[in-house]
Formats: sequence, C-alpha cells, structure tokens
Amino acid sequence: SEYTKYVYIYIWLTSVFVLLSLFSTNNSSSPLCYVSHLYREPALSLGVAFQITNILRDVGEDATTRGRVYLPQKDMERFGVTEQQLFDQRVDENYIALMKYEIGRARMYYERAKRGVPMLSPEGRLPVQSSLDCYGKILDKIEENGYDTLTKRAYVSKWEKLFEIPFSWYRTQEIAKALPLPWDSAKEDESKSLSPSP
Repeated sequence: SEYTKYVYIYIWLTSVFVLLSLFSTNNSSSPLCYVSHLYREPALSLGVAFQITNILRDVGEDATTRGRVYLPQKDMERFGVTEQQLFDQRVDENYIALMKYEIGRARMYYERAKRGVPMLSPEGRLPVQSSLDCYGKILDKIEENGYDTLTKRAYVSKWEKLFEIPFSWYRTQEIAKALPLPWDSAKEDESKSLSPSP
C-alpha cells in the first residue's frame, strides 16, 4: 500500500511522544539514555498498540470514504484479502482470519505496554492504564461485531469507559500483581498462545 510508510511514521511519532511523557513524568533527574533504554519497549509498544487498534477499527471507513488501506500488505496477501474486497466491504472467512491475526498482534503489544505502567509515578499510572484498558476494549468490540470492521465501527461508550475506571485503578495497585483480575489472567494466557510475530 502507498500509505504504509505514512503509517509507520505515524506510529513512530506517537511512540516518541509517549516515551517523552514517560520520561518527564517519572524521573527527570536520570540520564536520558538510561531512561530511554528502560522505557523504550513499553513506550513504543503502547504507541504501536494504539495505532494498530485505530487501523483495525477504521478499515471500512478508510477504504470507502478516503480510498485508503492501512492494513499491512504482506498480511493481506497471506490471508488472501485484496484491497478491492475492502472497497467492496466484503467480509468473508479470509477477512475474519486476518482480523483475528491483527487483533492478536495488537494484544501482544498491549501486554508489552502494560509493563511500563509501574515505571510511572503513582499519579501518572491511572491515566495511562485507563487509556490502555479503554482502547483495548475496542478489540473486544470488533470481536463482538463478528470481526466486521468494513460495515460496522467498534465503539466503546462513555458509560463503558467510566465503568472500566475502578478496574484500571486496581491494576495499578501492588496487590494486582499477586491477585490479578480473573479475566486479565485469561486474556494474558490467550495473548501468549495466539500472539504472532511483530
């Protein structure tokens, strides 16, 4: 796709912004090279996870209203999905398989990003964790919609986001390491078993 380079530039810029936010929030007295090395993977993973989620959510809208395709060409070829199919909004077994694969990839990056939350100062953990959780729920909505992101748009309501906040807060507490939420353990196991290569 002619837009592939744009996507990767966008991901890179988003990731740099997250990285700088982590650096300035947590420990501005440490050498930048040390801090950037410590935070690099979770920060970059957070930016990538967010952007993959954006791409998956907006496949249909990007194709039909903008004439653009952001899905990786190699993945489309692997699963037998064509750009014309996206323009025609045809959901078939190949497209569903592609969506499952890309969702697995996104969740892998979310799991990596979660490792960076404890590195933040206490007051900075909940906003990042909450954003991570609410964005991750978009993937759940895609699944609930039968992986149809061509004619349906995955949407997390305001009330669903508010409902998620107490759980996000719990995940930032020390006790969550020893006693994770049951559905978190299940999702982590599933992510490990289904995660594709980046």
